[in-house]
Amino acid sequence: MNGFDSLIAKSLALTISENLGEMELKRIEQRLFERYGLNLTEAIEDFPKLDEVLKEYFGNNAAQRLEKQFLQAVISLQGQKIQDLEWISIENRHLATEILSAFGDEDKKNILNAALGQGIVISDILDICKIPQTSGYRKVNSLIDNGLLISDGTITLHDGKSVNKYRCLFNNLEINFEKDKVVVRVQAVKESLQRSSVIQSVYRQSSKMAALVAPKGASPK
Repeated sequence: MNGFDSLIAKSLALTISENLGEMELKRIEQRLFERYGLNLTEAIEDFPKLDEVLKEYFGNNAAQRLEKQFLQAVISLQGQKIQDLEWISIENRHLATEILSAFGDEDKKNILNAALGQGIVISDILDICKIPQTSGYRKVNSLIDNGLLISDGTITLHDGKSVNKYRCLFNNLEINFEKDKVVVRVQAVKESLQRSSVIQSVYRQSSKMAALVAPKGASPK
């Protein structure tokens, strides 16, 4: 499961639910369960399956437009290609609040800072942060479930055990105040963006559509 997809899954599911008609939503949820045994949030974390069901009901072009519209209601991406992506603006208020809440919790903030820019095992994170194991593991698991801590390979310990390393999903976090609105921008780990099934699907389809409408002899950007 990709950390970035876990981060946006709940907000994206809510956006889809709010923008589709009640009957359409029920039909799509039923079809997802029939074909894959997944609910809407689970399907977002395995986005090609949701993509297939949306295309089944709306057709290729309409499904592509809907997917881009849904994603843009949650995050704003700057970049023509996946490899160009860097800073991401959080457009969804609930997602922005979730991120700010994590950094507003002293223990969670320290955990994320300890795992900033490097993979580190959970026991070392808790030692660095001086957090008790019981509450520490609970908070680490919460950050993993919400996509804020992502898997970063494994390491073999001296006793021969292989354990997972984790790192913060973000390299940087920027918070600005504009009038009565808090604007949250994040610089996500590029590898996580490139592995995101949501981002890959939306960008791949956008590139295909650009190629279809590009003038003869022109190369899409």
